[in-house]
Amino acid sequence: MDYLGKDIKKLGFGLMRLPMIGEKIDIEQVKDMVDLFMANGFTYFDTAYGYGNGASEEAAKTALVDRYPRESFQLATKLPPWSGAKTEDEAREMFWTSLKRTGAGYFDFYLLHNIGSNRIQIFEDYNLWEFGLELKEKGLIKHFGFSFHDKADVLDELLTKHPEAEFVQLQINYADWDSETIESRKCYEVARKHNKPVIIMEPVKGGTLANLPDKLARIFKEADENASLASWAIRYAASLDGIITVLSGMSNMEQMQDNISYMKDFKPLNEKEREVIAKVQTAMKELASIPCTDCKYCVEGCPQGINIPSLFELMNDYYVYENLEEAKKSYKWQTEKRGRASDCIACGNCEGVCPQSIPIINELSKIAEVMEAGV
Repeated sequence: MDYLGKDIKKLGFGLMRLPMIGEKIDIEQVKDMVDLFMANGFTYFDTAYGYGNGASEEAAKTALVDRYPRESFQLATKLPPWSGAKTEDEAREMFWTSLKRTGAGYFDFYLLHNIGSNRIQIFEDYNLWEFGLELKEKGLIKHFGFSFHDKADVLDELLTKHPEAEFVQLQINYADWDSETIESRKCYEVARKHNKPVIIMEPVKGGTLANLPDKLARIFKEADENASLASWAIRYAASLDGIITVLSGMSNMEQMQDNISYMKDFKPLNEKEREVIAKVQTAMKELASIPCTDCKYCVEGCPQGINIPSLFELMNDYYVYENLEEAKKSYKWQTEKRGRASDCIACGNCEGVCPQSIPIINELSKIAEVMEAGV
């Protein structure tokens, strides 16, 4: 898509999961990755105030900003007021900290970070929408938008209230496309309705879709034994209309080389390839064992405030991907401000209204046993 007078290729370098040596970023490998990325015509780099407690932005300075002409690349970063800012001034100071860390002079894309749920109001309270416009007027940012994690109806309200947002960054991948929790497809459709271009994050679902269990990976390998699992996921996302770029959080040179191999001369998925992904999507649904439709009838009468459908989807993901570490991380995040599975008091309100007749109390007990073990 044409931004800043140039066509940005559909692969962006996400600087969230950089290669490490112990607890420090392997900056020499990052430099090599940046060089290869730039040499192949890719120019979009994505970081954030909080990635690695600032280490990601500092790495962007060392590996990119200090080594390439400023006009030769696009740099994006993000402002997270919910991460420790106690006043409007402290929230605004995050921008200046990012600018200093990166040494970039300006940001091509500046995002209000991770808008959604109970985080929405702080952006309003601290007047950060107005702040973004001020920065743009001063030439300190070129494009102003936000990254989003919530439901499609919330996104619709936000874009209606804040038409000044020029773009939105969404979690989109083939596994979450019809998810009732992530709502990838619905959020994408809302962005298109508002004529907002999209930057895609999590196209490989945090690496999960590059490490599928054999029963799913086999479907892809039978279709094309030479294509990496990640290539299917990234090309799926990049084949959508209205996309600025697709971010890939590359952690080593091998991942970089693989991504470049099929994105340098990007070709959208053809019909046969779409059928292969549809087959995998169907297989994923068959592996999920809790037949929840996210009607939320169970949530309304739960005295413990447990978001039962979200926990069921999380558990279904665990059944599909067999990644307990990631499942526990997601469980911890989802239950920070809501009831945990073990909070269930077996009152039965949920089971009495469930259209699918799911034994909810028993399923919550299983979730607690798996997700809370060792906690």
